[in-house]
Amino acid sequence: MEPIQIAVLVLFALVIVIYRQSQARPTARSGMLYTSGAVIAVGVVSGGLIDTRHLALSAALFLVEAATAVALGAWRATTVRVWVDSSGVALSKATLWTLLAWLASMAVRVGLYVAGNSLGLILSTGGIMVFIGLTLGTQAYLIARRGRALTGTGKRADSFLR
Repeated sequence: MEPIQIAVLVLFALVIVIYRQSQARPTARSGMLYTSGAVIAVGVVSGGLIDTRHLALSAALFLVEAATAVALGAWRATTVRVWVDSSGVALSKATLWTLLAWLASMAVRVGLYVAGNSLGLILSTGGIMVFIGLTLGTQAYLIARRGRALTGTGKRADSFLR
């Protein structure tokens, strides 16, 4: 698949994710965690995460990208409104700050891509997939954790697996 096609697909998927986050939804759901795990797995399996011609530089950039993805997901999670409705269910809904944090996240990811490209690294779509999976998973996990804290149940989002 061409980089332009991949960029369009990624943007389309992010629009869907952002739209869904703008709707009030229960925090005790594990679908996004599984989806994030699948996206990370696809990124790893697709290969090319590390440019073997510049092993140390490429590994360092990958670690920076991973840490940045987690940090941005944690930041976005703090911008999401979490509350308990009258029936005792924890709900979440993105705010305008969440949208701005998403735009900043995309700008940072583009910046990391440009930095790697300017350093002469061969970058793959696998790195983008791992970044998206990590940032979405971090955000989903932290929002679910906030919901559990509000309800006082301590019930994990994946507790249906018991």
